[in-house]
Amino acid sequence: MSNSKVPIDDSILLEKIRRTRAMRGEDRILAGPRLFDYACRIALDGLRRQFPDATDAELREILRKRLALARRIEGGA
Repeated sequence: MSNSKVPIDDSILLEKIRRTRAMRGEDRILAGPRLFDYACRIALDGLRRQFPDATDAELREILRKRLALARRIEGGA
């Protein structure tokens, strides 16, 4: 799938699409939850820096509230 006229950013996206299409169905289904878990770990690390004295339970609660707010803002539940 080599096209020298494709911008670099587009070629990266096309490579990601190619790799996703090559995944087994089971792996593709699991990719979403894995990505969400990864994003939550990154968010918790950021919250830990923002609230260094908070317990793990408190950090998870802050994250839960922020995710709920994001869902409301986006028109979700």
